[in-house]
Amino acid sequence: MKPFFTCLLLLLAWCAAAQTPDSLAPAARSAPTALAGAAVVLPPADTLFRVYGRVGSFGPRERAEAIQRRLQALLDAPLFAPDSLYVVDAEQDSEIMYADAHVLSVGEAEAQAQGQPRQAVARQYLATLRRHLTAAQQASSLPELLKRGALAVLTLLMLAGLIYGLNRFFRAINQRILRWRGSPLKPWRINNYELLTQERQLELLRTLLKVLRLVLVALTVYLTLPLLFSLFPWTEGFSRQLLGYVLGPVQRVVLAIVHYIPNLLTIAVIYFFTTNAVRLLRFLAGEVAEGKLVIQGFYPDWALPTFNLVRFALYVFMFIVIFPYLPGSDSPVFQGVSVLLGFIISFGSTSAIGNLVAGIVITYMRPYKVGDRVKIGEVVGDVLEKTLLVTRLRTIKNEDITIPNSNILTGHTVNYSAAAAREGLVLHSTITIGYDVPWPQVHELLLTAARATQGVEAAPAPFVLQTSLDDFYVSYQINAYTRQPHRQAALYSELHQHIQTEFARAGVEIMSPHYRATRTGAEAGSTIPPPAAG
Repeated sequence: MKPFFTCLLLLLAWCAAAQTPDSLAPAARSAPTALAGAAVVLPPADTLFRVYGRVGSFGPRERAEAIQRRLQALLDAPLFAPDSLYVVDAEQDSEIMYADAHVLSVGEAEAQAQGQPRQAVARQYLATLRRHLTAAQQASSLPELLKRGALAVLTLLMLAGLIYGLNRFFRAINQRILRWRGSPLKPWRINNYELLTQERQLELLRTLLKVLRLVLVALTVYLTLPLLFSLFPWTEGFSRQLLGYVLGPVQRVVLAIVHYIPNLLTIAVIYFFTTNAVRLLRFLAGEVAEGKLVIQGFYPDWALPTFNLVRFALYVFMFIVIFPYLPGSDSPVFQGVSVLLGFIISFGSTSAIGNLVAGIVITYMRPYKVGDRVKIGEVVGDVLEKTLLVTRLRTIKNEDITIPNSNILTGHTVNYSAAAAREGLVLHSTITIGYDVPWPQVHELLLTAARATQGVEAAPAPFVLQTSLDDFYVSYQINAYTRQPHRQAALYSELHQHIQTEFARAGVEIMSPHYRATRTGAEAGSTIPPPAAG
């Protein structure tokens, strides 16, 4: 494939050589910039020299346009001979003539602009005209056009060869890729998901090659067109225009990047200091969370939430500081989009912001932590997850319930685990017993049932409270300590079982739910318990 790339390099070199910058007359290059003038341009785009000052009612621009029309008329004349141009020096100006026709006048304004005598400037302009008109005339001659036509044909043949070579080159690569089917290409995975299997990788490579081939072919054709247009005088302007379409944006992008380097360095410095501050805070938060660094009045479980809040604030501050240095930040479109996004976020996330604020408040209130058995509203369960937006509970029925933090903040929360490890959680249950049963017997039966329950602590010891004296019965409440709050349901069930067993064994009637029995008058005294022995 080397011959094809060699031809491509030759085409690019030829194109660059054909696009020479506008020529300037030696006198015009040394013209002071303090004086304004108009350029005399020879088609397609060669600047010959500049004219200054006014001649009659014609200013420099009108003079330059008139001179260009006269030069074009001379080039169109069949028997035009550039060597026949000559200078006639008069008292006020010097005129360049062809036969008896006036071409242009060189006055004191041109002499002052060039810093030379008027006659010398006129002869410089004359030499420039002869040279460029001769070159333009030769470029339009039949032998020259035939030669340029041959070069155009050769260029087209080289273009066809390049395209053919590129197609063969990419076809060979495509065939080699097809032979990779069945080879041990490793799939690209994200966790357990195969993002790119072997087949997808091969198809992606083939698609990329196809796109690259089309881009290279289009670029080759586009770069060849200016070369073809530059071969003929009447299409040379299109050549420079086509190159400008490519080189102009590239030049602007490069200049924009170069001019943006100071802002980029400023952004890099701000980002460097912010990220290192975040790393330092992360380290300190980890030390506090592990208990290695103790701050009076600051709980270890506050460390990570506080770090997350401070980190968010630092990154927001960094963005605010960096924003003016971003490219296009002062653009009205950029500012309009920013305002629109702010409006959408502000009005579309009111509830989310409320939950976020509630989550922050709950974090520092510390009503519960992950793993605690709690009651939030009517929901009882273990805390699975605590975020700034929601809290997730798992009930004893393995139901996962998500509660918005704003609801938690406006309601009440019961934590069964907060004091269970230190002081014990008090299990309590109430039964009703008739007045005919002595209360010491009821106390003993309830305490026996509590002590028989697995998970009830012996110390502190269970105790009984008589909570009310009702019409037909007395309400007794058994209270027992446990350090297993997560087994509440099982403990209550076992406690109730033992209460039933003990009271049935003692022959004591539990009046829960209470009921009325039909009694005769002779039985009225049975509600009075017998006197205590001894």
